[in-house]
Amino acid sequence: MKFSIQINASPYQYQASDSAWQFVRAAVDNGHEVFRVFFYHDGVYCAANDVSPPSDERQLVKRWLKLHKESDVDLVVCVSSAQRRGLLETSVAKKTGGYEDAIADGFRVAGLGLLMESVIESDRHITFGA
Repeated sequence: MKFSIQINASPYQYQASDSAWQFVRAAVDNGHEVFRVFFYHDGVYCAANDVSPPSDERQLVKRWLKLHKESDVDLVVCVSSAQRRGLLETSVAKKTGGYEDAIADGFRVAGLGLLMESVIESDRHITFGA
């Protein structure tokens, strides 16, 4: 089965980000394909490069990056959501004067067209967070 995932919730405010990561990890481990994980609304904070929770707490950005490296899951951050929250991909940041390197390497920034492509290309689209 081919899944696409959408994460709308902030990584440290609700359980949605953790649940999404656990779902994707389980899907990949069981031989399913995860076409794309799309971080939308406050979910873009899952890709924030400057998040540094205490070492004894969960490290969601690092978890997503490790999963990306191990299984080549496509991690996409919504450009509009990132801009509204002060997170900008480096090339956009240079053009607009925003923050550089705010998005962790391994995530890419794109528009809603890739979310729509995910829905079309996948057997199931699952949304985590309100």
